Amino acid sequence: MIGVVYLGNNPKTQERLRYIPGQLVRMTNAYKDAAQICTPHVSNEHFIVFFERNVRNEDITAITYLRKKCHNVYIILITNNMSEEERNIYMKCGINDTIVAEASVTELNKKIMFISDRESILFDDQAPKYRILKFKIPVWKRLFDIVFSGLAIILLSPIFIITAIAIRLESPGPVLFKSKRVGTNYTIFDFLKFRSMYIDAEDRLKELSKDHNQYAEQHEEEPKTTVTAPLGEEAEQEMLDMGMESMMMIDDEEIMLVGDDFVMAESDYNKKKEEDINNAFVKIENDPRVTKVGQFIRKYSIDELPQLFNILKGDMSIVGNRPLPLYEAEKLTADSNIDRFMAPAGLTGLWQVEERGKGGNMSAEERKQLDILYGQTYCFTLDMKIIFRTIFAFVQKENV
Repeated sequence: MIGVVYLGNNPKTQERLRYIPGQLVRMTNAYKDAAQICTPHVSNEHFIVFFERNVRNEDITAITYLRKKCHNVYIILITNNMSEEERNIYMKCGINDTIVAEASVTELNKKIMFISDRESILFDDQAPKYRILKFKIPVWKRLFDIVFSGLAIILLSPIFIITAIAIRLESPGPVLFKSKRVGTNYTIFDFLKFRSMYIDAEDRLKELSKDHNQYAEQHEEEPKTTVTAPLGEEAEQEMLDMGMESMMMIDDEEIMLVGDDFVMAESDYNKKKEEDINNAFVKIENDPRVTKVGQFIRKYSIDELPQLFNILKGDMSIVGNRPLPLYEAEKLTADSNIDRFMAPAGLTGLWQVEERGKGGNMSAEERKQLDILYGQTYCFTLDMKIIFRTIFAFVQKENV
């Protein structure tokens, strides 16, 4: 059981704390005595300190002293109204929570029980107070990236120059193409490639049929059913003006989702969402947006070379999971896909070499699972194997 200490001299609060069922609350009005009480006799002993607010300067001294002497305390400030400035000051000096001065015995007991039930989380002596799931690249991998990318840029500089000239001669526009990509820890950065498309390529994407998507799963188009809801124009417009997704029942069977610009059955919405997630990797077969120079540099992966500067900068690694465009990454934010982004972002990776071995035939789900597998098992030996397989597969027939 967690020990409970009251630090203050308010008789009403003391009286209520004495009636906490099954709990002996030790009382003191001296913060040094409270610190001595809260000194643990065993490593996992913890204390809740109810601190009665008084003069601010004296309170800060007392709370700071408690924090310095006792790392195993949860301090609850007993107070009424506080300004935003006062709240920030008390939080900075070390309080964990507040409770109103008129709190009943029941409310005080609930607070104690709530903290006691979460003792292993609130009093985690071994782990940091705030744990954020974040990947940090190992030193060996970062050093290898710097040396490898630096040497590669120097050795391949003639190819950089020739490619840049060829791109400018064929079509107007910048030599490099920058796109926002999502890498490790969902970090967004400018992803560099030699431009292999016409400058209006993004606009042309909308004109392409979905059948051109090499990796999209093919589904027979089901006949659409129109459901008429007895809302009336005014009621329906009112729901749309709410600016949020709402729900309504149609014939007590089908739930309809009403948004800013759509009315859709919940079953259809869930199906569409699942298809979007499964088809998050977009690759267009025989893409008409690509220039002739672009076709050549894509075939031999020359368009990827500027990413060596991304690697040198630290945006990504030589080997890792492919950074995704924003519209693709936003579809992979479910819990089952988070591990994909808790790993290095890379120029080449596990699914790239596996896909080339399968002739470019690999489903989106297979790719995601290989990304997750790499994040869980990557090491220097695996990185070297992927690099060598990438070099041997450098000349390829398929656009993968």
